Amino acid sequence: MSTMQSKARQAELRMRRTPSASRKKTFWLTTMMLPATIWLLLIRYLPMFGIVMSFLDYRLPTRKIPFPSNLLKSTWVGLKNFQFLFTSESVTMIRNTIGYNALWIVLGLLISVTFAIMMSELTKKFLAKTYQTMMFFPYFLSWVVVSYFLFAFLDPTNGMIVRAQRAAGGDVIDWYNSPAYWPYILTICSIWKNTGYSTVLYLSAITGIDRTYYEAASVDGATKWQQVVHVTLPQLKPMITILLIMNVGKIFNADFGLFWSVPMNSAPLFPVTQVVDTYVYRAYTSTGNVGMSTAAGFLQNLVGFICIMAANTIVRKLDSDNSLF
Repeated sequence: MSTMQSKARQAELRMRRTPSASRKKTFWLTTMMLPATIWLLLIRYLPMFGIVMSFLDYRLPTRKIPFPSNLLKSTWVGLKNFQFLFTSESVTMIRNTIGYNALWIVLGLLISVTFAIMMSELTKKFLAKTYQTMMFFPYFLSWVVVSYFLFAFLDPTNGMIVRAQRAAGGDVIDWYNSPAYWPYILTICSIWKNTGYSTVLYLSAITGIDRTYYEAASVDGATKWQQVVHVTLPQLKPMITILLIMNVGKIFNADFGLFWSVPMNSAPLFPVTQVVDTYVYRAYTSTGNVGMSTAAGFLQNLVGFICIMAANTIVRKLDSDNSLF
């Protein structure tokens, strides 16, 4: 009887010690989140208070008037800072921003999924890793570096393509003064730089598919194409849907480096290279109006939020299992 009581007593003591140990472990695990939490608060949430500058006639602070005092003394102008985004000139930059992003979302999806499926069929690991590295490498290049690589080909005086045109006796194209070619050039540059990143994401999803699906399809006599259509693509549907929703949320944002650096800021190309981000930057450098640039950023995020909510609502009605929330 005493032995049973002793065992019960030991079990009770263990139960009492367990919550304390569990709380201690939870505390130390929680502290591991502190760097990311602090970064999120300082970089993402704290600057959100600056949205108020979108509605103020705010000027850069000086030594005599520091930031808090300057913010409080700024004149409230309402929606005046948003007006420069809705002028006759802004129609072109809004059209370019939405048009390029819509095109690149579709092309990026088709090309990335295609390359991911092709690479998943490679049997030699060395080739697969080599192709992945070669495709992923452009993602790490700066647009400034890319712009000078492109300039080596399109330089109107000594570019490789220009010299080839002269050697062939054909007409020499002044690339940096010919807007008609740049929608294609920008599209090629964007797809070349970003396809590798998306391909790796889709490839990781493909490698996570249960191989028994393919074995069962093979036993039933399905060809490789039929396995892709009836096994791979349905299993990729959640990943495709989530990335598509996230990309739709950025449809009013442009890649500033691509549209600023690659065309070398050539004025004759503005009709096809002017987007919201470059337009706002040029407006800010010429006027120094911080409120206007803040208003543009606020509008971009607002439109992105609306697009994400709309896309997620449509997906939820079509297939609730693949929606974000």
